[in-house]
Amino acid sequence: MQIGVAYSEPAQQLWLRIDVAEEATVQAAIEQSGILKKFPELELANCTVGIFGKVAQLDATLRPGDRVEIYRAITADPATVPRRRIEGDDDDD
Repeated sequence: MQIGVAYSEPAQQLWLRIDVAEEATVQAAIEQSGILKKFPELELANCTVGIFGKVAQLDATLRPGDRVEIYRAITADPATVPRRRIEGDDDDD
């Protein structure tokens, strides 16, 4: 069956379509995709992963057409981003 595997860094995004076995898991799909070789700093055991935007376990079974996503840690608190933007606007006056 065909699925997608996606990972994004600020400077590079990667989305691959691959064929996997019918009973493939999230972990098997990520390993088969080769993303771990392209991004050797990724440690799958420490990553949060998901399917179509919903957090999933590495042993979750995939369905045809699923998109497996590897999430990065948040580097900025989303609640403070608008506040910083507004504070920055005040400096322009």
